[in-house]
Amino acid sequence: MALAFWSCEKDLPTEAVIEPYTFAGLDENGGNWAPILLANGSEIGIPAPADVTSAAYLAELEDLKNAASGLSSSQKAAVQYWGGNALVRWNEIARELAAKYNLIPAPNPDGTYPAPDAANPSQYPLFPFANPPYTCRMLAYWSAAQFDAMIAAWYHKYQFNRPAPHEVDGSIKTLLPHSGLPAYPSEDAAIAAVSQAVLSAMFPLEKDFLTAKAEEHKNSRLWAGMNVESDLVAGDSLGRAVAARFLARAATDGMKNAQTPKPVSDSIAQAAQDRFGWHWENLEIPQRPVGLAPLFGKVKPWCVPNIVDVRPGPPPAPGSPEFQRDAEELQDIQDNLTTEQRHIANFWSDGLGTYTPPGHWNRFASDALLARNYNPLRTARTFAYMNMAIMDAGISCWDAKYYYHYPRPSQAIPGFQTILGIPNFPSYTSGHSTFSAAAATVLAHIFPEDKAQFDAWAEEAAESRIYGGIHYRFDATVGIETGHLVGNYSVVVAQADGAE
Repeated sequence: MALAFWSCEKDLPTEAVIEPYTFAGLDENGGNWAPILLANGSEIGIPAPADVTSAAYLAELEDLKNAASGLSSSQKAAVQYWGGNALVRWNEIARELAAKYNLIPAPNPDGTYPAPDAANPSQYPLFPFANPPYTCRMLAYWSAAQFDAMIAAWYHKYQFNRPAPHEVDGSIKTLLPHSGLPAYPSEDAAIAAVSQAVLSAMFPLEKDFLTAKAEEHKNSRLWAGMNVESDLVAGDSLGRAVAARFLARAATDGMKNAQTPKPVSDSIAQAAQDRFGWHWENLEIPQRPVGLAPLFGKVKPWCVPNIVDVRPGPPPAPGSPEFQRDAEELQDIQDNLTTEQRHIANFWSDGLGTYTPPGHWNRFASDALLARNYNPLRTARTFAYMNMAIMDAGISCWDAKYYYHYPRPSQAIPGFQTILGIPNFPSYTSGHSTFSAAAATVLAHIFPEDKAQFDAWAEEAAESRIYGGIHYRFDATVGIETGHLVGNYSVVVAQADGAE
């Protein structure tokens, strides 16, 4: 049923209706879980809150009552918009931004191509070009930072154990379900702060939009009667401090060198030619002089210690029996493509103007999380391990792509035509397959009862690239194998973080 539902839903992305809910569990010891970059949940301190009997706190309660009275329809709508699962809501916003910026630059009149410039993001072509490598990295930093922020928030919540406003003053009527969590610091304010900081760094032209969203998110907690101002201030401070740690890592992870100048790109192609006797050629018209992110395979991974250790073995040589077998299969599929095969190819295409394959898996994860009423800490953990695995899978895939520099079917098979265009990077291995298998591995670990479904989606994603004429079967098969291998590195880290 789920596969049928997803194969019909083609308008991506969409704004979800997320109903507010009571958390399935509180994870009271979550502040002791192992973070990603922080040493522990207590590493970043916040001031002790005022006592609930103090004049300062009682004044905050009065301010809260005033803020929650006489709400406008837009304020009530904001409470509902943010009240279900704010992390899933911010993930949706991140995916929407990826889709908005996933637009490849048009050629200049002379046939050359301009490139986005991080130093001048508003100059055409706008920065960033949110291609799959960029999007998987953006989602990994956003979600890993959220996980550390939630661990830190949980630590301080149960250290100070300040009750929610309605528990102190029974006259306060909340517009959302009571969470049962201590109120200080506000987890929602930390979520908003991390999202604003990380996403603003990744999408600099959206700073005003993201600032407005973060302010609305924090204010919604006042309007709903859930937090006093000092709860929000502490959560905001904590979230910004955590985000700064992750943005410092991002500044030195090697991504700024991923898109190379032409001489470097040419040297990578020549190295493959010397090593294997082949190299990929870009068949776009007009031709782009450099493929997409040739050195993304050198970016710092999260859970895989050494990307070379997970590099797959070489693909079959063009013209070999193994190659001919898969080339003939591709041609047969293209000559006899069924309506269902075309439908699957189009559904998983995740091309320009979409939130890319990593975004597709974040959508699946969001639905799984909402179905189980996860609290923000558990939600952040799921997004973090999945997106770190997806980014590591992308790094591994791009390492293989440019190490082997394998020709696409449209280059190696005379007269072969695709139904999805020709990607601007080498063939082996399949990005869709590698991204998807890594994501499915992590999600199957967290939601073992749905393992068969996640594996089926990963296999369908891999198969879709064969139907589309984008990849050989060996690209997809080895991509699935590598994705599972990479995903298991994240699972091993997850098994040791104390949450299980």
